[in-house]
Amino acid sequence: MSESQTGRAGAPRTGNRPQAGRPVQRPSQRTAPARAGQRQGLVRPAPKAKTRKARLVVSRLDPWSVLKLAFLLSVALGIVAVVASIVLWVVLDLTGIFDRVNTLLGDIGGSSVSSFDIRQIASMRQVVSFTTILSLVNIVLITALSMLAAVLYNICASLVGGVGVTLTDD
Repeated sequence: MSESQTGRAGAPRTGNRPQAGRPVQRPSQRTAPARAGQRQGLVRPAPKAKTRKARLVVSRLDPWSVLKLAFLLSVALGIVAVVASIVLWVVLDLTGIFDRVNTLLGDIGGSSVSSFDIRQIASMRQVVSFTTILSLVNIVLITALSMLAAVLYNICASLVGGVGVTLTDD
């Protein structure tokens, strides 16, 4: 035999290569013998992970951070209020509610109120101006009161220890 058909020391090779004339067969699957009381083929479920918990105490709020956050949120609230007032005025105008109110007030008041027009009192410009002024006042009040609340929270937290929060990992 040549060296390609034999191993290093002249012994015949017993690798994965099939011999000529024999069909290729799959290697047999060997399974470990079953232990007593254990079924073959069942998979053991993974153990459940323990839920991690962290207990934290909010002992201090930075008044400057509270001021900035409250200012930004109150500005956003003011913008929402102005846009909502514009949308509401347009919807009331397009659905004819202003005309119905004018007719109702004319019927109730008689001839003295027949020339009354609610659009003169509540025009879009006046409604938006009023909402903008109210939003600016709200911005100042919300910002000042939230900073005052943060300072009061810090004083109370120094006396009683703050608010406890438990965070869990689901």
